[in-house]
Amino acid sequence: MTSVFAAGALVALAACGGGGSKTGGALKTVTIGFQGPLSVNSPQLGLNALYGIKVAIDQANAAHTLPYTLVLKESDDQGSPTQGPAAAQVLASDSNVLAVVGPMFSGATKASEPTYTSADLLSVTPSATNPALTSLGFKTFFRLIPADTAQGAGAADYIAKVLKAKSVYSLDDNEDYGTGLSTALDAQLVKDGITPKHDSISPTKDYSSEADKIIAYNPSVLYYSGYYQDFGLLAKTLRGKGFKGILFSGDGSDDPAYVTTAGAAAAEGTYLSCGCADANSDPADASFVAAVKADNGGHAPGTYSGEAYDATNSIISILKTLGDHPTRAALVAAYKNVDYQGLTKLVSYQANGEIKGDSVYIYQVKSGVVTELGATTDLIK
Repeated sequence: MTSVFAAGALVALAACGGGGSKTGGALKTVTIGFQGPLSVNSPQLGLNALYGIKVAIDQANAAHTLPYTLVLKESDDQGSPTQGPAAAQVLASDSNVLAVVGPMFSGATKASEPTYTSADLLSVTPSATNPALTSLGFKTFFRLIPADTAQGAGAADYIAKVLKAKSVYSLDDNEDYGTGLSTALDAQLVKDGITPKHDSISPTKDYSSEADKIIAYNPSVLYYSGYYQDFGLLAKTLRGKGFKGILFSGDGSDDPAYVTTAGAAAAEGTYLSCGCADANSDPADASFVAAVKADNGGHAPGTYSGEAYDATNSIISILKTLGDHPTRAALVAAYKNVDYQGLTKLVSYQANGEIKGDSVYIYQVKSGVVTELGATTDLIK
């Protein structure tokens, strides 16, 4: 899948050159970069983020919020750690890029952040949740979504206290995101009195043997820590083999593309957890939903659209304070103290770059639609 915005972004960049054109000493354009999957691995999650970023940039330009025009530059890392450094270098080597929204996935983030740190380039992820990312010494990295320590614990509490599961099969995709989430989930399940059966399986096209293992264990709940395209295939295989237990997964599967991949019948009733709220279900976010649809060919916001919108706007809020010739170093220094009320949350960070606040939401597929049930703190009461 190719990006729906790539052509427009590249046209805009062609006019501004590598260092940004100037008028009377002031910058004429400043570029915000995006790094994430636009092909190969879970590209819909990358597109969802772009929906939010594009709206934030278009709104700022229309309102003449800044003394220059913002443009967007995309870099496709295919959701892969091996592609991450090259994708990051595309943005870091362009001196007109002053900030990056992304990377999206934990593995790609871990591989890319040394490049951004070396370039003194601000990187704000709306979605990478592996807990270790904020302890690896990345000096320009901020996480706008709670880490998997929060999501795993919230999902485990819901499984134990609301679903009242007797047994859980915890399966991860053997990658940075999946292993981080399953580790947090399993630890909280044990605290809640459930010792899960744990297994790992790298993404594959055939989940038959894994499905047989799950069915033989006969758990009340299967929790899969990985991405929607793999969970969809697993769910389809399990239901096809007669599995009657509850299907559950994390934010990497929290997208309508999961329902499409699994098939409506197999996906029905599936639970999903995410440190993200759904703009489509909140009447207060109606104007944002309408703006996304208007800007993006009728596509509604998806998982991480709101977080990417907030990441972009929080960057813009700091750019407003830096005059007509901002620098990467000045932006990083000022962003550490950002205090921006966004669509999804108050954007304010701890000293290590973690977002303050750790709300986790539960979703369920109902009549083929991923539907928000509410925050775990409310559902577990």
